[in-house]
Amino acid sequence: MRLFFRLLLPLTLTTQTWAAEDRFAAVDIKPTHVAGAIHMLEGAGGNIGLSIGDDGTLIVDDQYAPLGDKIQAAIAELGGDQPRLILNTHFHGDHTGSNPQFGRTGTIVAHDNVRIRLLTTANFPRTGLPLVTYDDDATVHFNDDTIALIHLPNGHTDGDSAVWFKHSNVVHMGDHFFNGRFPYVDIDSGGSIDGFIANVENVLALVPDDIKIIPGHGALASKADLQSTIDAVKASSASVRAGLSNGDDAADIAATLDQDYPGWGSGFINASRWVAIILADANK
Repeated sequence: MRLFFRLLLPLTLTTQTWAAEDRFAAVDIKPTHVAGAIHMLEGAGGNIGLSIGDDGTLIVDDQYAPLGDKIQAAIAELGGDQPRLILNTHFHGDHTGSNPQFGRTGTIVAHDNVRIRLLTTANFPRTGLPLVTYDDDATVHFNDDTIALIHLPNGHTDGDSAVWFKHSNVVHMGDHFFNGRFPYVDIDSGGSIDGFIANVENVLALVPDDIKIIPGHGALASKADLQSTIDAVKASSASVRAGLSNGDDAADIAATLDQDYPGWGSGFINASRWVAIILADANK
């Protein structure tokens, strides 16, 4: 029996590896020109921001680890080379998974808390860690653009940043923007719903009306789209809080959300999970 398990274990681990590879085998990296030198790359996980110019290649986030080669191939097709700078909007694996690959030849920049959390991520390679960090805001000058890194405290997590390409008039919002969907607020990683809302409203007050917005998830967007989404987040979270305060059943509250916000639970945060996040936020 022990011999059987010894033989079975490698097979199980190999099967799990094949399953992980198969999950990404059919993923295509789709480029969309945003403005000037800026493109958005869609694949699996968070959207990637891309700048290609005389200073080289810069990316904002890099999706899952198995997609690194596909991301690099898409960059090459657009005329870019190995990223010289990698900016992380936060630490989650669907935004930092390819850090270890791109960090071998480029410099990773992120908020202090991104490095702290990646350091505590089991088996995360050192090449994927940010080498340059900041505690509030920072500025990067690259490809004739002024790039403002704006810390968004205790919103989606405790280490998020918006990345504003000021000359190109583009901002990458990371996971403070799930376009037309209920968002994920990571309560266990320092996130909060009130902080999430405040952060988005602060960015809306900063950026011009004609700015183009790369969301963490979803289609390329406008300022009106971001405003519409945060309005829905505010209204839905308020109604859920009221229902929970009245003692309403969580399943009934979620069913009402599905009726009131059709399609908003189509992402990986459905109405039931959104209710659970709001409840966890209230009980923290």
